[in-house]
Amino acid sequence: MPRKPSERYPLNWSDIALDIKQSVNWRCSKCGLQCIRPDDDTSKLERSLRMALTLTVHHRNFLPEDNRRENLCALCTACHLSFHTRRRGNVSPGQLSLF
Repeated sequence: MPRKPSERYPLNWSDIALDIKQSVNWRCSKCGLQCIRPDDDTSKLERSLRMALTLTVHHRNFLPEDNRRENLCALCTACHLSFHTRRRGNVSPGQLSLF
């Protein structure tokens, strides 16, 4: 039986992802969009804008078990979605869609 996507990530994934996001100063590596930092006040932003400005970490080879730094890049939600819609990966487009 295949493992669930959430089981494919290491226990320290949050730390790994935070390190990648900080290394690019919370800016999308593809389009350059400045994304929300953890200490930013987002209380006045609509949910759809918060989602659009969320920085994610993408596995270039689409394997969440491969967390080598050269396999990871920080992407805004839209750019991350574009990678996953062009090539089937470990995350379905519905999981990344903008609400």
